[in-house]
Amino acid sequence: MTAGRQMPTQDEVLGYFDTLSNWGRWGDDDELGTLNHVTDDVRLAAARAVRHGRSVSCAWEVAAPGDMERSTTTCPCTADMPGAENMPPAFHADRRWGFSSERLGISFHGNTLTHLDSPCHIYWDGMMYNGRSHSLVDAATGSGWAAVTAAANGIVTRGVLLDVAAARGVPWLEPGEGVSPDDLEEAERHQGVQVRPGDAVLLRTGYGRFRHENGAASGFTQAGWHASCLPWLHERGVALIGADTPQDVQPSGYADVLMPVHAVSLVAMGLWMLDNCDLEACATTAAELGQWDFHLAVAPVRFAGTSGSPVNPIATF
Repeated sequence: MTAGRQMPTQDEVLGYFDTLSNWGRWGDDDELGTLNHVTDDVRLAAARAVRHGRSVSCAWEVAAPGDMERSTTTCPCTADMPGAENMPPAFHADRRWGFSSERLGISFHGNTLTHLDSPCHIYWDGMMYNGRSHSLVDAATGSGWAAVTAAANGIVTRGVLLDVAAARGVPWLEPGEGVSPDDLEEAERHQGVQVRPGDAVLLRTGYGRFRHENGAASGFTQAGWHASCLPWLHERGVALIGADTPQDVQPSGYADVLMPVHAVSLVAMGLWMLDNCDLEACATTAAELGQWDFHLAVAPVRFAGTSGSPVNPIATF
């Protein structure tokens, strides 16, 4: 990390569960957490960020069979499919149309697929965001609290790309390098942009470039947000964070807190997260246009009781 602010101790990071807590801030029954920062005015401001009309995806392609199990059915002539004999006569007369369909199986949490984490994804001492017990989640029905369906109307806000790798003048941060608040502010200065309340902040460490050029890295060592960024995100009123890694720098630097950014964000702050974004096209477009803010649209699938969803975030400049 860059020199500057003193890094918090482990006790201070553990204290973030209290000092950065949003429990009760928007009511005892609130499941949206920091998405409450995305007001109508924020969405209108996001619309005004569209100045060129160019859209790019911030997601990785989901490969088959590597990332998902896919069973495809193909029927060149629908009139010949099993059960067609029970269809009306007109169905048999049309012998020109056919179809294909799929059954998919996917495990989207982890270090590969681009996905949205809702607050029920992480517990701390058995508790979820806004003081709800982990017992509200079971195998049969999923989560009865702060599931991804809380964001069923989508997340539409201003996105800001903070390209820390470019600000440091490197192609990518090395595994284990943490991003500090000083890095975030240097990226703001470098790009001429400032994070505002309600924004989605997307952190580019450059890992996407590494992955495109070398393939996905193995192991559990990665660049990412350092826990010291959490008060900064809280003070700025950030609604959503994303990264081109699974968020937390690893190792975290704290023996008793494996993933402090995930834990404090989701449990204490109710701060939703976009893991494993591919930010290379977004960064290239931003540099070409000289514009580092954009309209960001994230539309999770309405999976009932689920702790997240695979997503394809779209940045429109």
